[in-house]
Amino acid sequence: MIMTSLMKAMMVRTFGGPEVFERAEIAKPVAKVGEVLVKVAASSVNTVDCMIRKMGPELPLSPEPPAVLGMDFAGTVEAVGDGVESFKAGDEVYGCAGGLAQLPGSLAEYMAADAKLIAKKPANLSMKQAAALPLVGITAYEGLKRAGISQGQKVLVHGGSGGVGHVAVQLAKYWGADVYATAGGAAQLELIEKTLKATGINYKTDAVADYVQKHTDGAGFDVIFDSVGGANLLKSFEAAKLNGQIATTVSLLELDLTPAHFKGLSIHVVFMLIPMLYNVNRDEHGAILADIANIAELGLLTPVLDEPTFKLDDVAQAHARLESGKAMGKVVVETDG
Repeated sequence: MIMTSLMKAMMVRTFGGPEVFERAEIAKPVAKVGEVLVKVAASSVNTVDCMIRKMGPELPLSPEPPAVLGMDFAGTVEAVGDGVESFKAGDEVYGCAGGLAQLPGSLAEYMAADAKLIAKKPANLSMKQAAALPLVGITAYEGLKRAGISQGQKVLVHGGSGGVGHVAVQLAKYWGADVYATAGGAAQLELIEKTLKATGINYKTDAVADYVQKHTDGAGFDVIFDSVGGANLLKSFEAAKLNGQIATTVSLLELDLTPAHFKGLSIHVVFMLIPMLYNVNRDEHGAILADIANIAELGLLTPVLDEPTFKLDDVAQAHARLESGKAMGKVVVETDG
């Protein structure tokens, strides 16, 4: 008789508040064709993880319960499936490869991941740091690239101290831009200016017209990465130069595009879950993560981590921490130990 190996996981059997997570012993996955089996060391919590846990079937990308959530991870390859040549057992990897639709997530001891969606983790970053990067890194990378970022441009990042925003600031600087970023508190502005070495703008006290005049002589910014989105897009329209580029991660609303029309703006909506949801262009995510690893290894990209440490059994507390709005940096859950 073949014995099924078991692993520890945090499951959701129903959707709702953070308390819906339950510890369970479930079957350890096996690497299928094109997959790698990863021993998960850490997983980070993203806003979309909380949305899935809370909204369930109201969100089209939610998995059917019972489910293992968690998209981002870093860990060590334990086995590879047929057809996988880029990775081998023992490789330290990171990626965003599950926790939605039909793809089991990373809040478990092991995860079977599509090899196209992962890359070798940055050698100079810890597992916790690497786990913080995939979703926000791919989002920031894709948005800035689609907006045509180039050396010497003036780039404005809305929400520059947030998960996506603080990575976008660092990538924009790496690509040679003159970077400005908005935030609303002293700690957030200190992070932007002292840690990220960008120019901070207090959106609570500085009017758009005033900072556009101050920093661009009234011409407007070449590229705007709006990680706040929603109604804040109106501020992006106002801050952009004629024929400027705007990338946003939040556009779930009705909005009057008249200001964008009369400035000839190009708007790029970034929804990085598309390759996972539709199984298209997944290798692009692996390639982006490989490039991000190279940038990190140059010392030019480091994720900021929230101070509290959470273990796998504490995942409810980790979700509550992110939803509290008090987190400063990425919230990470350690699976090891």
